[in-house]
Amino acid sequence: MKKNKLLKVIFSAILIVPFLGSLSYAGNYSKDIVDTAVSAGKFNTLVKAIKAGGLVETLKSDGPFTVFAPTDDAFAKLPAGTLKALLKNTKKLKAILTFHVVPGKVMASDVVKLNSVKTVHGNTIKISTKNGVKIENAKVIATDIKASNGVIHIIDSVILPN
Repeated sequence: MKKNKLLKVIFSAILIVPFLGSLSYAGNYSKDIVDTAVSAGKFNTLVKAIKAGGLVETLKSDGPFTVFAPTDDAFAKLPAGTLKALLKNTKKLKAILTFHVVPGKVMASDVVKLNSVKTVHGNTIKISTKNGVKIENAKVIATDIKASNGVIHIIDSVILPN
């Protein structure tokens, strides 16, 4: 029995370690939010949008900031042509990006206690904890990716201000 239990633990570790390795960037607090996003490799579209929106310097500053970061897959869910149009419209792009950023460092343990939070954009985003945590209509799929100037929570959709 003990041997079977040990084998289960080893097998579980073999399955989990590659996943943890993909998040190893989360423990490197010497990187700011932008560099952490670049290192992750899952936010290429977000980083491109941050550059196009002129927000690199802001998100590299001291902060702290909390970023609800849509993955590349989340951006791919946007209707055809939307991203291309946004990248050309700096004002609208900046508004959407700042709708994903909250001033201060809001960890997952704090997020679940809130019903809403005010963004850098100035609007309030709704938080729901029914059936998992949602920010507006985006599901939070990973949390507490720490950076030197804040924290990133990964979401599965781009959220749009009203």
